[in-house]
Amino acid sequence: MRRTFARALAGPLVMAAAAAAIPLVSAAPAAADSVVVGGAPVDVSVSPWTVALSSRDRFGGTRAGQFCVGVAVSRSTVLTAAHCMSEEVLGTSPQQMRDFSVIAGRTDLLSNRGQEIRVRNIWVNPAYDSATNAGDFAVLTLAQPLPAGSVIGMAGAGDPAYTPGAGALVYGWGDITGAGDYARGLRAARVHVLPDAHCRRAYPGGGEGTYMADSMVCAGEPQGGRDACQGDSGGPLVAHGKLIGLVSWGTGCGRAGSPGVYTRVSEIARTLRWTVRAADRA
Repeated sequence: MRRTFARALAGPLVMAAAAAAIPLVSAAPAAADSVVVGGAPVDVSVSPWTVALSSRDRFGGTRAGQFCVGVAVSRSTVLTAAHCMSEEVLGTSPQQMRDFSVIAGRTDLLSNRGQEIRVRNIWVNPAYDSATNAGDFAVLTLAQPLPAGSVIGMAGAGDPAYTPGAGALVYGWGDITGAGDYARGLRAARVHVLPDAHCRRAYPGGGEGTYMADSMVCAGEPQGGRDACQGDSGGPLVAHGKLIGLVSWGTGCGRAGSPGVYTRVSEIARTLRWTVRAADRA
């Protein structure tokens, strides 16, 4: 079954559709070096642009309200997945979240390190198609700027970072086994950019989802074992020191033959830059 990578809201507020669209499934076994689906622990200082999206009002305080991940592309602008802003995930409209914030500079979600910065404005890509997951990105404007050095650049079209076989890292606080074992600390998984043909074979259409190379990028390991999972939605896929993708969707977590699918940053960079400039002026 297809899954997106956001945490579903627990409790009676969850819509029935959310449970169907965001299942928790068993992952492939850990790789020989014991790196599992969510990867290995890392300190946030190695990826200061990675932030947690938080609402304790909606998701409780157990993990500081974390439900998705974001990536800072300017000091006041964070990108995330459009589906993270859906009512199926939040149980309400994003405008109704009274305490929506990003947690920056914090490795352990329950520590006092870093900052919690209120989200001032939310822009969801109007071309986002929830049936295909095309255009799966949203832009968050922060109420105050992040510290200098907390921003990552976006890879443009034709960048070598998109070359199949390129090593990449995906970051997040999500499920580390595929069975609802959410990480308290930030983790990173080493994956590789895969050929578009690989993902077209894995996701030719129908209930498993449709891979579209013009707006998506495929990454993982052919044998499985390393992948993003629930709770990692919107997180950064980084190669050659640049942002190349946002965690979006896939089938299972870490399954052989079912790589992760990411929103392709290069194909939306022009829209992103325009939106970032507009958000920074707002």
